[in-house]
Amino acid sequence: MMPKRVVVGVSGASGSPYLLRFLRILAESEVEIHLAISTFGKRLLAEELRITSISALQLGIPEYEQNLTVYNNKDLGASIASGTFLHDGMVVLPCSNNTLGAIASGTTSNLVQRAAAVTLKERRRLVLAHRETPLSLIDLRNMCAVAEAGAVIAPLSPGFYMLPESIEDMVDFMVGKLLDLVGVNHALPVRWDSGLREPTSVP
Repeated sequence: MMPKRVVVGVSGASGSPYLLRFLRILAESEVEIHLAISTFGKRLLAEELRITSISALQLGIPEYEQNLTVYNNKDLGASIASGTFLHDGMVVLPCSNNTLGAIASGTTSNLVQRAAAVTLKERRRLVLAHRETPLSLIDLRNMCAVAEAGAVIAPLSPGFYMLPESIEDMVDFMVGKLLDLVGVNHALPVRWDSGLREPTSVP
């Protein structure tokens, strides 16, 4: 049986802590990770996490290095750019407005965009973890276009009903949502249980 495979694309919108946590849990779950990072995505990792060399060691997952393949984002002929490359879903994390627009238009110029377009073409799960605000009418129309084509828009917008006590808690909330969307089991606290809450009295 083929191991679970997830393609991860990284663009230049802020949100690298989400990415790092997502990758680590995929690795811990022995998921085969196929990673493509745009030029601005690399800049993002350097500026937000001081990661300048993309490797399992730098990403904090040395014991799972064999499950991580990193691609040259300029290589539009890479395996993940082909419809014959079978996988269980692709997540663009974070997804910028520019990447969203390229996918919506079908005009792709790098591997992240091309792999996403192929994922749509093959009717596989594509999750765009969008993180830019505010949105222009153009961005909203692009979201409609990719949603109509079959993509899932998952804004990086953590909820507060789990009563987060740290930034890490808020990161885990969204990472758990993304893992759910590509069918990876996890134990992150994202499940709502109203029985855990004391009723609030309304005057």
